[in-house]
Amino acid sequence: MRGDKPVVNQQLSYDVSGTQKGHWVTRLTGMTKILVLLSLSIIGMVSYDTWYLVALTIFAITFYQSAHLRWHQVRGLLYAIAAFTALNLVLVYVFNPAYGSQIYGTSHVLVGHGFFVLTWEELFYLLNMLLKYVFIVPLILAFLFTTNPSELASGMNRIGFSYKISYAVELSLRYIPDVIRDFKQISLAQQARGLEMSRKAGMGKRLKRSTQILIPLVFSSMDKIEVTTRAMKLRRFGTNKHRTWYMTQKLAKIDYLILIVTVVLIMIGIGLFWVDGGRFYNPFR
Repeated sequence: MRGDKPVVNQQLSYDVSGTQKGHWVTRLTGMTKILVLLSLSIIGMVSYDTWYLVALTIFAITFYQSAHLRWHQVRGLLYAIAAFTALNLVLVYVFNPAYGSQIYGTSHVLVGHGFFVLTWEELFYLLNMLLKYVFIVPLILAFLFTTNPSELASGMNRIGFSYKISYAVELSLRYIPDVIRDFKQISLAQQARGLEMSRKAGMGKRLKRSTQILIPLVFSSMDKIEVTTRAMKLRRFGTNKHRTWYMTQKLAKIDYLILIVTVVLIMIGIGLFWVDGGRFYNPFR
């Protein structure tokens, strides 16, 4: 109509995970993210140098913050990981409260006596274990929510994984949202038939009734797997030794920069093995 102003489409560009594009983490290639995650995870799990783990944690938090993830995207995973971490730390102490003293060679009692004595050495060891979880979780979350599954498969193939394995990982990640959606649909269908699964029912009843959803969910997932398998066979998937990838990307300057920083962190971690005389930093000496 005359006098109307044209409407400009200002739709933002998002990747497949729902993260807004433009941040430097989302511009990294899948190969770079895989190499960063695997290499830092290995050196971080091996090392028990507290200051080095703090440095890795700072890098991981910076990496995570740059992804600009929304709280509702990671809330469920963070709650589950926090619960698992707390349970793991408690079990480590319960099964061997003196393990910290065995590692560091001294015993400074903080509280208690007998088998369940709590020492500063044990607390320091548990702190190092906590730092391992704190540093690895942000990396995993940023990796999962900013990486296209096809780009991930391409990156895995470029660093040496078989393209069949890479494709299997890609399909697994792509089917996770489908499984979650099917679970919700089956749950709603069961509730429409009178099966109470809301908070009105007790926790035990909800858990028991949730298991009744697993059987139709498994059959539904197996049917999708069968359809996908037949489609791949009809397209002669796996016939050739190599394949090309639609999502392959060339390394940019930001990729080289992050890879250099990763190599420097790894070299520092390896060098600390000689400085500390082993994997453990011992402040009690």
